[in-house]
Amino acid sequence: MTQELFDIDGKVALVTGGSRGIGKMIAAGFVKSGVKTYISSRKVEACNETAEELSEFGTCISLPFDLSTEANCKALAEAVGLHEDSLDILVNNAGATWGAPIETFDDAAWDRVLSLNVKSVFHLTKFLIPLLTKSATLESPSRVINIGSIDGIQVPVLETYSYSASKAAVHQLTKHLARKLAPFVTVNAIAPGPFESKMMHATLEAFGKQIAEMAPMKRIGRPSDMAATAIFLASQGASYITGAILPVDGGIATLK
Repeated sequence: MTQELFDIDGKVALVTGGSRGIGKMIAAGFVKSGVKTYISSRKVEACNETAEELSEFGTCISLPFDLSTEANCKALAEAVGLHEDSLDILVNNAGATWGAPIETFDDAAWDRVLSLNVKSVFHLTKFLIPLLTKSATLESPSRVINIGSIDGIQVPVLETYSYSASKAAVHQLTKHLARKLAPFVTVNAIAPGPFESKMMHATLEAFGKQIAEMAPMKRIGRPSDMAATAIFLASQGASYITGAILPVDGGIATLK
């Protein structure tokens, strides 16, 4: 019974930003669990290399796209549709950050971050609704998993104004889409804390020990923590959960 609740073998998933960091952690967890996994990222070579690496454990296919425009979100959805009649899991992970003093935080610092972190989540989900609903049922809905951040829950230390605002927007958009797409698609968000990734590398290199010591769980997140959370949200065990924002941060969000 327990195994059936969390078995995702045979499903089909798309993970954006899947070539590195949190996206790669989730994609690896899916592939190793028997999920046919498509990954997308802006950098073609990195996307292809990660797909080749993960293909040692199962099926992983590279579909590189820059998702900062509505047109490219549509193009990715169409590319998935050329390969698959339906889609069980969409992970909206592609994202960007920007840090600068408030005095120099200009339009460029907002436009790139909001376009990728918020608008692409909406547009890609919108264009994939036909595939997400094709095989979905009341008992086994398809899943959308958005990647937010604890920076969208609490105020970050760094001057990343557009990033924290974008992640708060992702959390609210998650709830809005959850209501709209029910009952055949669940929409939930993971709000990660500190995990080793390119985006977090400089911060963890400078303050990793202090962050780990501050966290109630006294460590930085591991790839298995992120993979397990995504697998749970994609499984039958989470079929009655929608519109939830799940912090995966070792308890850091409780300190706000």
